[in-house]
Amino acid sequence: MTSKPSSQPQNAKEPCKHPRVQIVSREEDAEFVECLECREVFEASELKDMSIEESVEGEAQES
Repeated sequence: MTSKPSSQPQNAKEPCKHPRVQIVSREEDAEFVECLECREVFEASELKDMSIEESVEGEAQES
């Protein structure tokens, strides 16, 4: 029996920041994107929320 290669990236300990995405689907009120790095698919609005959270956390650490 052979082992399957892991579908998880090698740096699975550090969450992907989704630096490159592409649109995969659009519906009436939602747009879905896929990260070209980790292949996760999610709503585009979630990506905006992630970047807002990161900027708020970064400002809190600088203070």
